[in-house]
Amino acid sequence: MFPGPGETRRRRRGCQGPRLPKMAHFTSEDEALLQSMVRQLLQSVKEKITGAPSVECAEEILLHLEETDENFHNYEFVKYLRQYIKNTVGPVIEEEAEKCTSAQNQGEISGYDTLVQHLTKKARESKEYREMMNALKNVMMVVVESLINKFEEDRMHDKELASKAKKELQSGYYTDNCSDSDSSFNQSYAFMSQEQLQLLADRLDPSQPKEVRQEALQTLCLAPASDILSSESWPSLRKHLTISLADPDATFSEKILRFYAKTFSSSPFNMTKEVYTSLARHLELYFLSGEYSLHISAGLDVSNSDVNRLLKKVRLLNEYQKEAPSSWIRHPEKYMEEVVESTLSLLTLKHKPNHPASPDYLSPVHFLALLDIKAVWFKRWTHAYYSRRVVFRLLERKYKSLINAAVQQCLDYFEFCKAAVNKNSKVSDFSQQHCSDMQNFSYSEPELQYIYFVHSLCLLGRLLIYKQGQSLFPVQLKNKKDNYSPESLVMEILQVFCDQTGCAAECLYTDAVIDALLHPVQSLLSGTEVYVNCLETTLLDVADILARIAASEDGLSLLLYGENEKNAKDIPTAAHVLVQFTKKLLHDNISVLSGSELMPVIKGAFIFVCRQMYRTCEGLQMLIPYGLHESIAEAWKKTNLLSERVPTPVTDADSTSSISQDLKTSLLWEETLLDALLNFCTTPKGLFLLHGTGAMPDCVNFMFNSLSKKIQTNEYEDFGNRIIVTQMATTPMAAVALRNSGFIKALLTELWALLECGKDDLRITQPRPTPIDPIDQSCQKSFLFLVNVLTYPAVFELLSKQDIPNKSIYSLREVPTDIIDIIDRLIILNSEAKIHSLFNYEQSHIFGLRLLNVLCCELNTLLLLETQYKVSQVLLTAQEENATETSEGSGVFIIDGLSVERNHVLVRINLIGGPQERILPLRELDKDSGLYPWPMFSSLPVPKCYVAEIPRKTEFRQDKDLDKLLKLLKSPDKPTRWEEICRKLFCKVMKTRPDSISGPILAELFEKFVSHLSESRTDCYFSTESYKAMDADVKKESLSSVQQLGVEMTVRYGKYLNLLKEDAEKGLCFVLMNCEEFLKQQQRTVVSSLCCLQEHYAGYDWFASSIFLIMSGDREKTLTFLQQFSCLLVSAFLWLPRLHLSMHLPVATVEYGIHPVYFCSAHHIEILLKAELPLVCSAFHMSGFTPSQICLQWITQCFWNYMDWSEICHYIAICIFLGPDYQIYMCVSVFRHLQQDILKHTEARDLQVFLKEEALHGFRVSDYLDYMESLEEIYRPMLLKDMRTIRAENA
Repeated sequence: MFPGPGETRRRRRGCQGPRLPKMAHFTSEDEALLQSMVRQLLQSVKEKITGAPSVECAEEILLHLEETDENFHNYEFVKYLRQYIKNTVGPVIEEEAEKCTSAQNQGEISGYDTLVQHLTKKARESKEYREMMNALKNVMMVVVESLINKFEEDRMHDKELASKAKKELQSGYYTDNCSDSDSSFNQSYAFMSQEQLQLLADRLDPSQPKEVRQEALQTLCLAPASDILSSESWPSLRKHLTISLADPDATFSEKILRFYAKTFSSSPFNMTKEVYTSLARHLELYFLSGEYSLHISAGLDVSNSDVNRLLKKVRLLNEYQKEAPSSWIRHPEKYMEEVVESTLSLLTLKHKPNHPASPDYLSPVHFLALLDIKAVWFKRWTHAYYSRRVVFRLLERKYKSLINAAVQQCLDYFEFCKAAVNKNSKVSDFSQQHCSDMQNFSYSEPELQYIYFVHSLCLLGRLLIYKQGQSLFPVQLKNKKDNYSPESLVMEILQVFCDQTGCAAECLYTDAVIDALLHPVQSLLSGTEVYVNCLETTLLDVADILARIAASEDGLSLLLYGENEKNAKDIPTAAHVLVQFTKKLLHDNISVLSGSELMPVIKGAFIFVCRQMYRTCEGLQMLIPYGLHESIAEAWKKTNLLSERVPTPVTDADSTSSISQDLKTSLLWEETLLDALLNFCTTPKGLFLLHGTGAMPDCVNFMFNSLSKKIQTNEYEDFGNRIIVTQMATTPMAAVALRNSGFIKALLTELWALLECGKDDLRITQPRPTPIDPIDQSCQKSFLFLVNVLTYPAVFELLSKQDIPNKSIYSLREVPTDIIDIIDRLIILNSEAKIHSLFNYEQSHIFGLRLLNVLCCELNTLLLLETQYKVSQVLLTAQEENATETSEGSGVFIIDGLSVERNHVLVRINLIGGPQERILPLRELDKDSGLYPWPMFSSLPVPKCYVAEIPRKTEFRQDKDLDKLLKLLKSPDKPTRWEEICRKLFCKVMKTRPDSISGPILAELFEKFVSHLSESRTDCYFSTESYKAMDADVKKESLSSVQQLGVEMTVRYGKYLNLLKEDAEKGLCFVLMNCEEFLKQQQRTVVSSLCCLQEHYAGYDWFASSIFLIMSGDREKTLTFLQQFSCLLVSAFLWLPRLHLSMHLPVATVEYGIHPVYFCSAHHIEILLKAELPLVCSAFHMSGFTPSQICLQWITQCFWNYMDWSEICHYIAICIFLGPDYQIYMCVSVFRHLQQDILKHTEARDLQVFLKEEALHGFRVSDYLDYMESLEEIYRPMLLKDMRTIRAENA
């Protein structure tokens, strides 16, 4: 149990650590203790304070100590203050927090920030806070005064000692000749007085003789840098050193440079910034002087002594630039601002009007680019917000010319490249020339231009990443009106843009950018000449950027619909252009590229761009008309055929190498195509299309082999692959392919190793811990994967007509390889041999029971397991054996993890009902009593305590709108647009009095409305033949065992709802038999190895059973309704057996065994979910689960067990009255209702278990009807158009 708030507070007060001095009773010991704490703090920050140029700066350093000192919270004085404040004000805050918590629950206070502000205000206004501040002030005054007095005493003592050594100080230096001295010159340090430093400053004056200055510099280099920089003589020293850096004597200036280097490495930032600004000022003066005369056109010879010396100075500057950001955050902002401003001032030199400098001169940026081509210094300066805002502020106010120059250089270089291309020379050679000859110490003009261009590009790229940097654009350039983009050389920057979502949206997601990227593609499509230096490389770069753009939501939308979703009918969007170009590439219809060695790579790159689009539902919808899947499949078949024809290698080495290389290339291309086809499986309709290519088994084999490699290298965390597997498991053909590939075997082997064996290499050194959760964390991933894979279509294919092994002996090393083995070893443990074969019997059996619980939530799976393996009886027997024997005969059940789990499963599988119709026992003990409150049982029926009482129906009051609706339906003469009038009246009643649409009234509404629709040729979607009902005396035994059990469940549920009479079983059997015979007239013969495509529908008819209950068990009315209903489009989506082997569907669709509810309804549910509920869509993606799988389960069983009967009736009613697309809106509404739960369970990593096990608590169809109508306004044209395409052309 968790402690309450009061108990927590008592515990805190009871364990506060060692006794601290109390302000109320202050003793001399307390004073001494506080003095030592304050002294420790001051000594720790001594260097920072003494380095401050003024008292104000020292105060600022102390005020920001927590931000700049990583040891701040380790100082004893800080610990003491924190504990004192906690003891004094802590109880006040806790008391106030408890009041706020109760206020929050009542909605009076909302938000974390509001709560913090409230608590802070109350604490500062409290009596305890005022008393604490007064006491603290009084005591600290005493402590500080004592420290000052002690300091004066120590100072007098030191003065006496100093007078004794006065003569020695005047005659020479005290030196420290330690061997580990950190001097750049490997010499001893000299400690100097202020007078001596002033004397050195005077001697370094440029007017002094050369020998005097050299001797003074030698002496200066012996002194500690910190002493020099903190002395009063430093300003004059700094001035003289800055001027002396330009001394013509190379040795003299070199020594100053070494002094600067030593200072940088051994002094804190607040001191080194003085040296840096001195060096930057020297360089600025040098570039502005008349002595400087280096031109770009002449190139640059770095072996020249003057150039070499200049590069050394710039390199020292650059090294400091790259290191400074690691320390400047610990110092006041103005120090950093001085460094930034001196740098920007140097890089944006402004010559006087009469200065002879021309644009051809090499600028400081050229030299900086030579040493730091990718502008790493600027990247580090803009990485942290602390420095970035200073840099951007200065750029905006004073130094924007640096940005202008960078943009100008990019545009100039682009013009330079265009000129080079026109001369048939290769631009890329410029970047390679210097690297090709390591002995070449000179840079040519093109190389200098290229280096400056790359530096400018990197600088601009960093600027554009940030919002504040983007605000610095656009820039005004001289003689430039147009914007150009050198696409082949900005790839790195574009990639950075793509990776930064906000930056990409601002800079890349525009039609202008996409048009520029697609320009070479458009030219190749239209057959016009392409003026590009290297076409293949350009296409690869374009594909790379487009793929990155398509990987984001906004980028994908831009490619599919254009900027601001412009009218795609007038101008083809990027998606249309790309798919057309990709198809041309696959068919080798681009003559310019024929014979290119890079052709397969280019094809793969553009397929990948298309893949980023078609792996989403909306992207696939746009690309379907182009038949890209067929083109890829055709290319794969062609490649597969060629790879099989590769001859066997012979002994000749050259031919063997050639053949093996060809084979390797062919196999790589084949894998690329299979991967492209595999990614169609991420959506329901994409999976449906893949079935038509015939590549399904090969794709699954490829996926399994790829995943096996990733598992071996611990890289398997790809949500995309989990989604692909989940989608595949929803279709029978793909499920069989998963089994045949070895995927399911590998999954079960891994599960068994985690559940039973453990890893051999860990078992000895790390004993297996006792699991705390029912399903151990190590097995959770495998459990969820099994839940994803074992949908009813997969279970039926993998288990149909398979018997349980029930062996007499099981080896301890016998590992399950199929689903039937898992059921045998973990679920149906009906023998001692099975129990003894498990190392962790209880844990493994609980895993099996939890899996069974999830599987049985799908009613068709429940019927299959119950009819084939008598699961319910096995569990009842186990419960009976788990009871103690007594003399009276009836034993007491032993309460343990297994019996509790079995009890929950037994109630779930033996009761039908929605959230308010059945009560499922919890799997935990009562919190108050510690007992298990739910009764257990070992025989049926289930105890009545699990069956909820049906609430009494409120007295029916006549409704005017309902009367109008019934009158209109009964009238033989229908007005124009009567259907629309009916729908409006129906919606009105649903919103105002939904409970009135039930029972006989609902049955009458269904009969009349469907009867009128079936008589209208425009409303009849399917053609039907007349059918005469069979003999009324239909025996139950003539149905399959699954149908028989389904009938029993339906009748039991109907009787519970008071809808059926005792003899209802015969009536329901009559309906089911006649429906089967009636639908047989519209079925085609299919030869297939799939179990689901045999004569009978693979499952129970939950829709027909629902109509039977609505009609109160009247079999004639039910059958008549179903016959009339079968000609309507909505029947295809509500009544799943309606299209089993149907001749109304294309032959290929029938052969795949995929129902339109999956590839049409579920597909569009995923489209709407992404548009309407993006958080829910992301949650599904993160869970590796798909909305289509759970929706197919809900729809197949007409929401039985998920909604109460009244809501099931309303679901069927809105689909019949308002249209089949309301099935899609219904599911989206359910997800909207569950949004918070979905997000919570995604975080808990059990989303699929939650959705399958939990009923839809609190969901009412009528509450969401307005929302569904709003969806209809937007999506109906698209949905109905797609729904109407399911029929075969000749049907």
